[in-house]
Amino acid sequence: MAYRYWCGECGYRTPWLGESRAQELQIEHYAKRHPDVPPGGSVETNRKKPGEGPGCLATLGVVILLLVLAASCHR
Repeated sequence: MAYRYWCGECGYRTPWLGESRAQELQIEHYAKRHPDVPPGGSVETNRKKPGEGPGCLATLGVVILLLVLAASCHR
């Protein structure tokens, strides 16, 4: 699962990362931009892992489907 932390003071948000790394970035942001304010804001979750795409199997399935369509149209 991926997490994105939003700053409660400004529009800053972390990239989609693992929970601990995203939290570290938020803490660093607060230390630099809002030094007298304790970290706050909100957390957004995404069930996909960072960098996770459709995968090879889905891509292979699309390629095979396109080949079948191309073969059925050719006489």
